Amino acid sequence: MATPGPLRSPKREPIPIDARAADHLRYIRETMESAAEFTAVPGWGGVAMGVTALVAAFVASRQTTPIAWLNVWLVEAFVAVAIAAPAAATKAHRANSALFSGPGRKFVLSFAPPIVVGGLLTFALYHAGLLAVLPGVWLLLYGTAIVTGGAFSVRVVPVMGLCLMVLGAAALFAPSSWGDALMAGGFGLVQIGFGWWIARHYGG
Repeated sequence: MATPGPLRSPKREPIPIDARAADHLRYIRETMESAAEFTAVPGWGGVAMGVTALVAAFVASRQTTPIAWLNVWLVEAFVAVAIAAPAAATKAHRANSALFSGPGRKFVLSFAPPIVVGGLLTFALYHAGLLAVLPGVWLLLYGTAIVTGGAFSVRVVPVMGLCLMVLGAAALFAPSSWGDALMAGGFGLVQIGFGWWIARHYGG
């Protein structure tokens, strides 16, 4: 009676070297993207947003009713988004980077929650008749959004966010008549100053 030979596993086909190389390159690219900084924060776009905020602060300070005052700042918010979004997309395109992948996606996902909270609080505080606290809330939450998003960007971005948060904290305890001036300082002058610095040192 013949003795059965040792069991052998079926012979595996060798993995082509080009397939392994592609996997390695994909892993290296994903690792570099996760470690990279988001550099598409628009500098000149930030300057433009600051200028429109100064105009909005001046116009808002001349309003005689709370709803008119609120409408001025809501229009300014939409104008700022209309400036920032294409400016960031253009800067990302020039740098050959995707706006919503890698560090860009992390920036957006970290930046968005405080902005959404700001929108909800604006609605709630308006209906509660507490418009006087909105300048502080807006500055604090916008500053928080920049700090959290800026954790994935260049170092100057979270510093800008901290400056806005300081002004927001001051606005919460300052007389309500100071609200437009403090927002002019934060959304206007701080944005212009840091936008100019980013534009000069980080590619526009």
